[in-house]
Amino acid sequence: MNDLERLTKKYPALSGMKEEVAGAFQILKESYENGGKLLACGNGGSASDSEHIVGELMKGFYKKRPLKEEEKEKFGSLAAHLQGALPAVSLTGHPALSTAFLNDVDPEMVFAQQVYGYGVKGDVLFAITTSGNSVNVLHAAKVARAKEMRVIGLTGHDGGALRELCDVCLIVPGSTTADIQEYHLPVYHTLCAMLEEHFFPGE
Repeated sequence: MNDLERLTKKYPALSGMKEEVAGAFQILKESYENGGKLLACGNGGSASDSEHIVGELMKGFYKKRPLKEEEKEKFGSLAAHLQGALPAVSLTGHPALSTAFLNDVDPEMVFAQQVYGYGVKGDVLFAITTSGNSVNVLHAAKVARAKEMRVIGLTGHDGGALRELCDVCLIVPGSTTADIQEYHLPVYHTLCAMLEEHFFPGE
């Protein structure tokens, strides 16, 4: 049983999302294979999810991800204390930059500014908003598209305004913010597990 099958077996309510989750995986896989990175953003609980995703990608999730032999030679004794990483940055985790921009420029553009600064063509923005209408997340998605990045949305309800800005929009069921957030976690955990299995097989 693969990770996607495990997701839908454990969470039958997500069984209609197989195609979208597979599509999001394909976008991320292609980006990483071409030297890209993931930028993640969201507000409140979705900010925590942004940080959580980065934590699963930048170090071992299910696997220990030992370095390749050529890397072990380069890093010597340090190699035993390093793990393979899939580059990812949470845009919620820079308080000095964020508060300066909030205060000096425009609070609604705080994520967009970071996408402008960090993002390059081929990167992926992982935009999380339970309503699909968080203005600062929408602005980030617009900047990402202008920079020829791919956009994956993780949302609820009908996807909101974010839906039209995404290459793939992962819309989970749920009538409340809490319900939607509870489904967000297994979706992004599955994506992280699929990526780990692809890039660090047999470990």
